[in-house]
Amino acid sequence: MANIHEVAKQAGVSSATVSRVLNEAPTVTEKTRQKVEQAIKQLNYEPSMLGRNLRNSESRLLLVLIPNFSNPYYTEIINGIEDYSVEHGYNILLCETDSNPKRENTFFNMVKNKLADGIISMDPTVNMSKLQDLALDHAIVMCSEYDEYERIPYVAIDNEAAAYKVMKHLIRLGHDQIALINSDEKFLYARQRRKGYERALEEFGLPLRNELIYNTQNLDFQEGAQAIRKFSQLERNPTAAFAVSDTLAIGALKEVNVRGLKVPEDFALVGFDNISFSNMTNPTLTTVAQPMYQMGTTAASMLIKQLQGQEVDSIMMDHELIIRESTLN
Repeated sequence: MANIHEVAKQAGVSSATVSRVLNEAPTVTEKTRQKVEQAIKQLNYEPSMLGRNLRNSESRLLLVLIPNFSNPYYTEIINGIEDYSVEHGYNILLCETDSNPKRENTFFNMVKNKLADGIISMDPTVNMSKLQDLALDHAIVMCSEYDEYERIPYVAIDNEAAAYKVMKHLIRLGHDQIALINSDEKFLYARQRRKGYERALEEFGLPLRNELIYNTQNLDFQEGAQAIRKFSQLERNPTAAFAVSDTLAIGALKEVNVRGLKVPEDFALVGFDNISFSNMTNPTLTTVAQPMYQMGTTAASMLIKQLQGQEVDSIMMDHELIIRESTLN
C-alpha cells in the first residue's frame, strides 16, 4: 500500500502539501490539488484516519460500556447506537467491564488520553463517582441506566411506572399472591421496579410479603429457576410472578413447566425488556417492551451533540406492556 511520501513523489510536491490537500486546506492552488488527487488515485492511496483524527484531537471512536456480552437485552440498543454513530462518522467500541474496576479504569483512561471521544454507559455496575468526575470534562451519556441525581444526561424509561403497570395487570386478573424476582437492589432500576411493585400492592390493599421477593446479582435463566424453587417451599405459594428481566422470567417459566404447573391457569408470569426470545417461549411471555433501538439512536445522538459543544437534556421514553399467553387464558 502506498504511503504519503510516495504520493508526494508521484505528484512532484512535498508531503506537507499532500497533507494540506487531504485536510482541504484553502491555501493549496487548484492545479496542485488536481496533481495530488491524481497521484492518490493512481497509487490507490488511503490516508490513515487514525493519524488525521489524532492530529485533530479526536478519535471518532465512541465507547459503549456494558457489564457483559451475554445479556441479550443490550443487542438492539447497541444496534441503534452503531447505526446512528456510523451514519454520523463515528465508530463504536463495545467495552465489557465484567464489573472489574481495572477494566473500567482502562476505558476511562482511553477517553482521558483522547483515544476515544466519549462514552455511552449501559452498565449498572459502573463506578458512578468516577463516571461523574469524567463527565465534568468529557462527553458522557447514560442509556437505560442513569444517575438518580441527574448529573449525567441519560435516556431511559420510567421503571417504577412500568412495574406498577405489570402489577395492576396481574392483580386485575385476580392474583393476590404475586412474587417479585428482582435484581440486586444496589442498582437504581431494581429499586425503582420494586417501588412500583409495592405501590400497586398498597393501592389495591394487598399485604407485602417479603418472602415473595427474590433478589439476585445475576440476570440469568438459572436464577429465575432458582426463584421458583424457593417460592415452592413456602407454606403459601404465589400464583404469579413479576421478573425484572426476560431472562429471569424465561428461567422461571422453565421451572414452572418442570413442576407440572400450567401457565397461566396455575401460575402467571411477566418479564421485562421484550427480548427476541420472549416471543418464542411456550407459552409466549407477557413482558414490558422498551424502545431499545430508539434508545440506542437517541443516546448516540445525545453524545455526538455533546461532542459538538451542544447541551443535551435527559429523555424518558415510552414503554408498553405486551400481553401474551403467560398471563392470558
